Amino acid sequence: MIKGGKGGANTNKTGLAFEKRTSLEDALQAADFKVEEFKVFKNENLLGELAGKNRLYKYLETNFDGWKNPLSSKLLPDDALFTVKSGRLHIIEKKWQEVSGSVDEKLQTCGFKIRQYNRLIAGTGLELKFTYLLNDWFTQPGYTDVLKYIEEQGATFHFNSVPLSELDL
Repeated sequence: MIKGGKGGANTNKTGLAFEKRTSLEDALQAADFKVEEFKVFKNENLLGELAGKNRLYKYLETNFDGWKNPLSSKLLPDDALFTVKSGRLHIIEKKWQEVSGSVDEKLQTCGFKIRQYNRLIAGTGLELKFTYLLNDWFTQPGYTDVLKYIEEQGATFHFNSVPLSELDL
């Protein structure tokens, strides 16, 4: 949405800038992890694999024999990381806002998204961890209810960056 106006002409531009600024790959590299062809290493040890957007499906097809997408529509996570140590799929959805708008309602869909991601990875042995990465707009008191709901659904949220310690690397 445009500040003081109607519509969302700048939403993609500003939201995409937030996604780029909060790149998981960039954060890992800044913390001295090596990322090569989406694989994440520390001291030559393979720790995980990045699989945001369509790479999620490529990873599942490549690593799980006979895997087929059971969903009627694709889920395209902003960032995703498979971690070797925990066998966990970390999904990171990024939401940026500067005025009230449609993102408010999107946060309330986390229960359904968690259900769908669990269906997507059923039979793989992977465990799901779903996280929202939010900008400071969502620290306002008016978001207390939705942030509590996110936690009640088993998801987590962070503002401006996801602590790498939460990624089981």
